[in-house]
Amino acid sequence: MVKGKKKSNDPSGRKITLKMAKNALKVTVDGKRRLDLSNMAIATFPKCILKLSDVDELDLSRNLLKKIPDTIDKFVNLRLLDLHSNHLEQIPAAIGRLLNLYSLNLCNNHLTTSGLPHELGLLRNLRILNLGMNRIETLPPSVAALKELRELGLFNNLLTLLPKCIQNLPKLQKMNIKSNPIPTDEPPEVDSIQRVESLYLVREDCLCTDCLKKCKEDREKLDSRISAASTQKKSIFAGLLTPNSVAQENQALWR
Repeated sequence: MVKGKKKSNDPSGRKITLKMAKNALKVTVDGKRRLDLSNMAIATFPKCILKLSDVDELDLSRNLLKKIPDTIDKFVNLRLLDLHSNHLEQIPAAIGRLLNLYSLNLCNNHLTTSGLPHELGLLRNLRILNLGMNRIETLPPSVAALKELRELGLFNNLLTLLPKCIQNLPKLQKMNIKSNPIPTDEPPEVDSIQRVESLYLVREDCLCTDCLKKCKEDREKLDSRISAASTQKKSIFAGLLTPNSVAQENQALWR
């Protein structure tokens, strides 16, 4: 008796047809053609969408993708590529041929440093790169070639040092490196106030001239420290917006 083939337990994911893909085409407010296949339980890159490779934006976020094929370079007009919240461990070198790419979102995947190709540095028009919520320990040196990069997300990774390549990004305006194991060189905060166990109060007319003079000088020094500390605190918080306003403003960017 011939045994039948063992069924795979791996989820095959949802199958996308060309008709489904065409129905997912949208036009953005600025007139760009956007193919939105997000949150559709796709486990394999749909080959059929290569027939729609003239789109300006491609959204495959929140799926089950483990691999992006080299054929991604067929999307020559692509300005925005959103692959966040998948299962990607590696990005193909072919991504470096998307020379019109403006925004690349790879947040919340399984990427390590070895999974980032050197060819990322070929994306000379890239303005926004989100690599947050991965397993990245450092960045490829080629990232230094992204001279147009304005925003870089590196939060929730495994960085232990600030990547040196970011020093060569002249137009970088925003960078998020929160929740990385980067050690701080700042010394522990020292309490400059000396406390005593006993305190004695006396009237001014009970002090000699020299003692009174010294007490007044010490008092002036203390008042000066308090005034300087208050001024510094105001300058630190003067530029802050309403609580959570910045988070709300950037929330869509890091998804």
